[in-house]
Amino acid sequence: MNQPVLDTSPKVSDEVRKTTCYMCACRCGINVHMKDGKVAYIEGNRDHPVNKGVLCAKGSAGIMQVNAPSRLRTPLKRVGPRGSGEFEEISWDEALEIAAGWLGPVRKDDPSKLAFFTGRDQSQSFTSFWAQNFGTPNYAAHGGFCSVNMAAAGIYTMGGAFWEFGQPDWEHTKLFMLFGVAEDHDSNPIKMGIGKIKARGARVIGVNPIRSGYNAVADDWVGITPGTDGLFILALVHVLMKAGKIDLDYLSRYTNAPVLVNAAEGPEQGLFLRDSDSKPLVIDRITGKLTPFDQKGVRPDLSATYEKDGVTHRPVFHQMAERYLSDEYAPEAVAERCGISAGKIRAIAAELARVAFDEAFELDKEWTDFRGETHSKMIGRPVSMHSMRGISAHANGFQTCRALHVLQIILGTVEVPGGFRFKPPYPKPVEAHPVPHVGVTANQPLDGPHLGFVRGPEHLALKEDGSPARIDKAFTWENPMSSHGLMHMVISNAHAGDPYKIDTLFMYMANMSWNSSMNTKGVMEMLTDKDENGDYVIPRIIYSDAYSSEMVAYADLILPDTTYLERHDCISLLDRPICEADAAADAIRWPVVEPDRDVRGFQTVLVQLANKLGLPGFTNEDGSAKYTDYADYIVNHERKPGIGPLAGFRGENGDQEGRGAVNPDQMNRYIENGSFYVSHIPDGADYYKPWNSAYQDWAVGMGIYDSPQPYLFQLYVEPMRKFQLAAEGHGERQPPDHLRDQIKTTLDPLPIWYETDQTGNEGYTVNALTQRPMAMYHSWGTQNAWLRQLHGRNPLYVPTKLMHDHGLSDGDWARVSSPHGAITVPVMEMASLNENTVWTWNAIGKRKGAWALSNDAPEATKGFLLNHLIHELLPPKGDGLRWANSDPITGQAAWFDLKVKIEKAEAPSDAQSQPEFAPIKSPVGQGPDALAWKVGK
Repeated sequence: MNQPVLDTSPKVSDEVRKTTCYMCACRCGINVHMKDGKVAYIEGNRDHPVNKGVLCAKGSAGIMQVNAPSRLRTPLKRVGPRGSGEFEEISWDEALEIAAGWLGPVRKDDPSKLAFFTGRDQSQSFTSFWAQNFGTPNYAAHGGFCSVNMAAAGIYTMGGAFWEFGQPDWEHTKLFMLFGVAEDHDSNPIKMGIGKIKARGARVIGVNPIRSGYNAVADDWVGITPGTDGLFILALVHVLMKAGKIDLDYLSRYTNAPVLVNAAEGPEQGLFLRDSDSKPLVIDRITGKLTPFDQKGVRPDLSATYEKDGVTHRPVFHQMAERYLSDEYAPEAVAERCGISAGKIRAIAAELARVAFDEAFELDKEWTDFRGETHSKMIGRPVSMHSMRGISAHANGFQTCRALHVLQIILGTVEVPGGFRFKPPYPKPVEAHPVPHVGVTANQPLDGPHLGFVRGPEHLALKEDGSPARIDKAFTWENPMSSHGLMHMVISNAHAGDPYKIDTLFMYMANMSWNSSMNTKGVMEMLTDKDENGDYVIPRIIYSDAYSSEMVAYADLILPDTTYLERHDCISLLDRPICEADAAADAIRWPVVEPDRDVRGFQTVLVQLANKLGLPGFTNEDGSAKYTDYADYIVNHERKPGIGPLAGFRGENGDQEGRGAVNPDQMNRYIENGSFYVSHIPDGADYYKPWNSAYQDWAVGMGIYDSPQPYLFQLYVEPMRKFQLAAEGHGERQPPDHLRDQIKTTLDPLPIWYETDQTGNEGYTVNALTQRPMAMYHSWGTQNAWLRQLHGRNPLYVPTKLMHDHGLSDGDWARVSSPHGAITVPVMEMASLNENTVWTWNAIGKRKGAWALSNDAPEATKGFLLNHLIHELLPPKGDGLRWANSDPITGQAAWFDLKVKIEKAEAPSDAQSQPEFAPIKSPVGQGPDALAWKVGK
């Protein structure tokens, strides 16, 4: 009998090329297996510091991104009306001529007429450098839409935050607590870390209205009411302080808890007592004398007060005790609002205290602190926390994130063994960051960086007449600490001409006409609206994307990007590196395959456009170009002498790290090394980073600081008090009267909790959320032929109670409405869900005609967005003002504050989710029914 001949060990590849994944923001190392010059297989790189060989479904499916039928193929010029999808193909020469022809006059006349905003591009140090040299103040990335509350609250409080800023001490933690973490974020490291700690018997507590992903494997799930996380956290603080389960030694040494605060009414009330060098002052409990916080040998006193000129100065810790020991934060007072029983709150607080203090341990590591005191041990408190946009995307998100950091700090679990640890280049005190700049001069660069951290009203981005200097109104009295800008407000403000009109909207990888907008239908109308003269209200729109997304149809000029395996990228210490807590690390991407279309990496296009425009940072004195493309920029650009985008293989011989001369062979060295570089923190410098002299010296050597920058954690944020003082009538720069109460209430220097503004939402009582699935990261993942099989459609998940209350069963349809709009969608019951919360996956729903999908694709018929129900503005309050639906401190989009009404509905006659928009015409057409190709023989 003849047996078939089987090749049981087929040749996988001819060659392996190592680069960095782009299927989410983990930026894992990948091995790209090549056959006959094409991508055959992607696996994890076992030598990589981030993922150590682990790769998820998204990473493996990167092959499908490179072969997606939706890839744009050539530059395009609009020839039909906006939104029609009518384009003609043009050359790159013509595309760059058009772009330069539009942008050149803008720069020569008024650079602020350009609004340049980017999405998930991961190259923000470069794009901001470009915008700064153009001269426009109107630049930001997507952080204001995503997680600025988390980042800014962390920087202002402790010099860093979660996600790219830090991680749990996976080797030592015994209790890991997550708040509002969806499974798309940091997915491989978190999965690896949870597996590691659970194997040791450590416990995981998940706080999230939805039990999926990480929360599904948690030992304890807390199904909190959305928007009440801050109240729950402060109740934990109340219980811990009342029980005396806080680390007083840690608070006195490393935080501003002992710093003295002016208690007298007047223009200095609430400000720190400082010496002539502006250093905050404390009372030394050994000598009883007033002394700077960093004095050698000082033991700051948490209780002593100080009288000066008849004014009492009290330590921050007094104010904390006064506030958080109040009965308003007792578990019994907050339980109903949080949806968590008082007993449960007390049990969680007790467990935090038990693990932090009863299971404390020591490492035999000697270290010297910034006061010159040498310690023989490192004290471990094995409680760690992690959080992301779930607690961030609320109008009280900044203060909630601050509260979470305060909870960690009072337990003494930050930058200690077993706790939360910073990743280089963090930690950094807020003073180490720039303040925002908006000095616009025709035909000149901006006078400094666009984004930063204000220290008081003097740093607001206001014109001489007090009006906003930026189109998104970032760094104004409406949202003074908006460190990432407000991308979600750009189109709305530009359309309204508020605070002024613009000439050109230039966007990259920002799908603002669909899933990246809080007001989908409204934004589409704004992009196509014309004035009384028949001209578009937003005169020109330039857009760059790799794929035929929904936004493409609304642009006048399309600059097609490559896919991530076809270009150079830099994951830099100047930006958002791939560091772990024990090491500084950065990485590159490089073209492991050449594009088979007439496309260019967007960053290279910006270099070429800068050369045509003669932007100073890109041009030599003789007018010649400094850089030919982005790879040239990565290697040869120096932000300051010896410091460039990449920290590894610097110096003429490639033997220096952090600081060093340009190495022309640096890119090749990275490629040879697996496309990454790692510099490990010396033993003994790896914990207590903000106060550890050895770490500070190492960081200076790496170019992270120019000099040591030790600092105290800011439980009390003095810059916030400065804004309150202004609202109380003190100081030269005053807020408008209609914002005084908001500033006085919300910009409290100690974390507070307040209800989010639901004016006009009467009758809409159900919370509605979106989150991304582990298999998808952004809208570009949902066109992926492999990943679509996991999430090709999305129901509305409804808790059992609401299902029964409305007579719903799986597969029924419901009309879900808000003050802004309505959708009709299929529902599915979910028991492990907060009983008054509905939710769905984000970015699954597509508009017909986009992404090369067929018009009957499930994403376009059964998929949907909650975005149709959200507005970037709050319902009118009757005062004639436009109030943003955002955090009043940072301006972060508050899309998790959505309230809806649910009603059972008949299935639409065509069984398609509503609203249904007309198909848009795509410049790439529709993909084949079956996506298949052969690699190799």
